[in-house]
Amino acid sequence: MSLDLLWTALALMLVIEGLLPLLQPARWRALFQRMTALSDGQIRFVGLASVAFGLIGLLLLR
Repeated sequence: MSLDLLWTALALMLVIEGLLPLLQPARWRALFQRMTALSDGQIRFVGLASVAFGLIGLLLLR
């Protein structure tokens, strides 16, 4: 894997992550406040699910 591909993936992630606060800042703020109320275990599960779906997506694309 080239370093250019890694930087491209990071840039695309930042674009996607920035869409909700750009387009609907009030909804993003409410979602962020609800996320801060979650326990550590719940946040870890969200992280695990994100990693799992990302890996599955990568496997399906390759």
